[in-house]
Amino acid sequence: MGPADLQDRDGAVPLLQASRALFPFVEHVFADSAYAGERVANATRITIEIVRKIDGQVGFQVHKRRWVVERFFAWLGRNRRLSRDVEKLISSAEAFLYAASAVILLRRVARC
Repeated sequence: MGPADLQDRDGAVPLLQASRALFPFVEHVFADSAYAGERVANATRITIEIVRKIDGQVGFQVHKRRWVVERFFAWLGRNRRLSRDVEKLISSAEAFLYAASAVILLRRVARC
């Protein structure tokens, strides 16, 4: 976590580099236009596909692969503990994210 005045594209470089140790199998990432730039593109060997707004778009329109992230955030927001940012420690917030993700996965497996 960094300061609030840190731009997304500047924070993406150390995040992508640190993620290689934990997730070496990730090869392709979808991102919005805030992450466009040479520094982010050359940070690691992960290819970054920028999902841009369609020219002339007015109003809401579903963008390729972007809805997956928005849907996941909506699922997490349904968890009462995660609906507000009340955690004082990053470690406890991270633990509740893992717990909420596990509940989502368990519900999906139970339906099969």
